[in-house]
Amino acid sequence: MPQQIESIDPARAVLIVVDMENDFVKEGAAFEVPAGRDMLPRLKRLISFCRERGIDVIYTTHVHRPDGSDMGRYADIYPAIADGSGLKDGTEGIEIYPEIAPEPGEIVLKKHRYSAFFGTDLDIILRGLDTDIVIITGVTTENCCHATARDAMFHDYKVAFLSDCTATLAYPDLGYGELSGEELHRTTLVALAFSTAHVMTAEECVAKVAAAEGEAAAE
Repeated sequence: MPQQIESIDPARAVLIVVDMENDFVKEGAAFEVPAGRDMLPRLKRLISFCRERGIDVIYTTHVHRPDGSDMGRYADIYPAIADGSGLKDGTEGIEIYPEIAPEPGEIVLKKHRYSAFFGTDLDIILRGLDTDIVIITGVTTENCCHATARDAMFHDYKVAFLSDCTATLAYPDLGYGELSGEELHRTTLVALAFSTAHVMTAEECVAKVAAAEGEAAAE
């Protein structure tokens, strides 16, 4: 049975904004995801809602050290990482896109792999916040968002994966045919909904928070 989340207690939920940094969101950036800009108004409203309801917001930013010591196989896969023109620590590219910039005190977690859990202290932070549910947003759907959602489930968190606050881009033909960003996004959502998360819209997420608040008020 696919995972279902009936309500989201704001006191035990965390919004994770995955890699909405300049190098992914800004026009003309090294890893530009245009669909990431398209969803910005919706994501911005959701972040504001979470802040108002006391839901902690954690940002991640994918970075690599200037000396390349933490690149690993990424140097083979992504030329912009190998030559330092993208995702380089200490540059403007790894800063969170200004339109959804963190507020003072909000955590910005630097990561070096797709998953926000790999090689970071995210699990320690979430447990310190008494987290039960993580809400996944950001880019890209099939890589960093997907990997973070999977690892969250592996760590026994419930996962709300927001279909309209995650985004990706088209893949070229590497021997198996081209894949549009829309189809890749949809396919990833199907896989996650079956095996990992409760896939929902931002509006549905807001309603589930309201449901939890209503339950608390009735007690």
